[in-house]
Amino acid sequence: MLLTVNTLIGYTGDSLKDTVERILWISSDYTVAVLIDIYANKSTPIYKNVEDIVNDIEIKGATVIKDDPFQIFRNDNEISEKEKEIRNKAWEIIKAIAEKENEPEVFNAKKRAELVKKASGKFGVSNKTVYKYLRRYWQRGKHMNALLPDYKNIGRSQEKQATGKKRGRPKKYKDIVGEGVNVNEETKRIFRIALNKFYYTKSGNSLNTAYQLMRKEFYADGYRIDGGIRKPILKPSSAVPTFGQFKYFFYKERNLKKEIYSRQGSKEYLQNHRALLGNSTVEAYGPGYYEIDATIADVYLVSRYNRNWIIGRPVIYLCVDKFSMMITGLYVGLEGPSWNGAMSALANSASNKVDFCKEYDIEIIEEQWPSRHLCDTLIADRELQGKMVETLVSSLHVKVQNTSPYRADMKPFVERKFQIINEKSVQPFLPGTVKTDFRKRGSRDYRLDSVLDLFQFTQVMIYSILEYNQSWLSNYNREEMMIADDIEPIPIKLWNWGIKNRAGLLRSVSEDIVKLNLMPTANAYITGKGIKFKGLFYTSSNLIREGSFERARITGSGEKIQISYEPRNLNYIYIKKENGKDFEKCHILDYQEAHKNKSLEEIEYLQEYEKLLKKQKEDEQLQSKIDLISEIENIVQEAEKMTKEQQDGTESKTQKLKGIRKNRQIEKMINRENEAFELDKKVTSEKGQVVSFNRMINQDSEQEQEELEDEIALLRKKQKERAYGKTE
Repeated sequence: MLLTVNTLIGYTGDSLKDTVERILWISSDYTVAVLIDIYANKSTPIYKNVEDIVNDIEIKGATVIKDDPFQIFRNDNEISEKEKEIRNKAWEIIKAIAEKENEPEVFNAKKRAELVKKASGKFGVSNKTVYKYLRRYWQRGKHMNALLPDYKNIGRSQEKQATGKKRGRPKKYKDIVGEGVNVNEETKRIFRIALNKFYYTKSGNSLNTAYQLMRKEFYADGYRIDGGIRKPILKPSSAVPTFGQFKYFFYKERNLKKEIYSRQGSKEYLQNHRALLGNSTVEAYGPGYYEIDATIADVYLVSRYNRNWIIGRPVIYLCVDKFSMMITGLYVGLEGPSWNGAMSALANSASNKVDFCKEYDIEIIEEQWPSRHLCDTLIADRELQGKMVETLVSSLHVKVQNTSPYRADMKPFVERKFQIINEKSVQPFLPGTVKTDFRKRGSRDYRLDSVLDLFQFTQVMIYSILEYNQSWLSNYNREEMMIADDIEPIPIKLWNWGIKNRAGLLRSVSEDIVKLNLMPTANAYITGKGIKFKGLFYTSSNLIREGSFERARITGSGEKIQISYEPRNLNYIYIKKENGKDFEKCHILDYQEAHKNKSLEEIEYLQEYEKLLKKQKEDEQLQSKIDLISEIENIVQEAEKMTKEQQDGTESKTQKLKGIRKNRQIEKMINRENEAFELDKKVTSEKGQVVSFNRMINQDSEQEQEELEDEIALLRKKQKERAYGKTE
């Protein structure tokens, strides 16, 4: 069994909750480990033999705990500024004590006491506070977000209510200087104005100077003229806030970032005081130091929707372990170098490769591609910058190092892997590859030879990686220990040797937690048809139970929710629960079968193609609509002409409206004869002429029947006259 940093070991026999230990460090020879009880209030690191831990697990005296109670996923945009301030302050202290360069010395009580005392003096906090930060950092998984405050477990202190009596400790010489004053809301307002005006400025005034200037401006009792100079008369100390009260308020609401920005400038803050999210001193002494990069493949692909569509060249992302040269992660897509592609490759490096290959109809065993751990350090190009990287660093504690522009030599290993795969697998065998003689006269356009889609090209890449990980590295410089152990320079063998002898850099993190941290997030909308995202609709069992879809349909407005999604397959989206750890998996609706098992790139390509078709049909659709309008207008004009010719103006409006019911009965009786089914019917009527009429309904009385027949006879006569006039 492989033990790695952050693995949780639960010991049976006692309460499991009280005896769960986290591995903090493993020696390079894989013999000694340092652990800490994750629940004990005053827990300290302890040393254990790795062999003893493994034996305890094998004899069922201990178990590996997969569900980490402290591994909670929180985006930086979900963390309040106050929480960030507390976390970042604690992180500055922890970096000075517990970073890798101080391991394993920091686990020694005497050395730890020296580091704590030094940090206490440097950052102006007590030893007790430093120990509290250090214990929380170790117990909760050795990442930045472990230092977030537990607001849910603590109450909020409240201001003491003013009673007219002086609060606080009585003054020693109150008979001489008086009792002093309480700090109320007006006093706080003056404190804030004074700090902004006299302290948070380029002048660099001390806090005491800012207090004195505040008394001069806000606590003066008139003025006097001395030598022609107007001088304020200060109120006595007993009538104004003390410097101690001013200082207490300052530290209570202190904003370190604002203080450095306003007093020393942004350059000083960014250069010497900002949070350092990377560390260039980490050495690849074992597996866990990854390089990541992207390239454009030298082959054109076709669409899975329609193989007549050429969709261009795919983007390939690779993660390569610097120690063993083994390829640990892969992503193939259409989107250019970006966060999504890089994070998909990093997530793949921490995933089970047996399951990953099965998605592409490739059966392997774990020994063929054993990498399924999160790295300690990631060196990448400049696309890994910004707020998304802060989440990666703070939640998963992956150090990120960005290379300078145009410096491919700073990532030599991953760059070389692209060249090897292109030369061995792409150019010689795949149709649609880029040809150098494309522009020459008579040369065939190689793009027309494209036959592979994204799924098939990814299969090619997987087979190529499996072959490469088993290949001989001719330029690998083996260490003395490797030579002594007769380890061949083959990536997978170097990886396995490093796991056994140099496993300290790899991290065991739940695959779902890694993916939740790395998945891009976006807004979706609750509608009457389901959750709408990227033009697709999904169902949610929780939202069905809550009646959210019905409410959206009734109100006609969709509620916005935040979801996480996997760009490579939009069969599912994920709604994160409030506890930051659990999530709900939402399925695409069955009637959208055409979009199942398709990537975001493929779906967006199809949607854009449909928009193009719609745009091309706009003129044709508009012409058809105009033709319809013209036909309707012609019919209306003819009807108006016929009505005008027949109306003689003798009937009043009342007479016209009075005969509606009778007119309807006459028209219905005539239409029934024309609408009745008749086989082998000879059409002999002229336009607007009724040729025959059969009595089809019974009237209520003979008098009404006779009146209707007279009306119908008159109507026939007029129709014949109009028809005869037209033929003339």
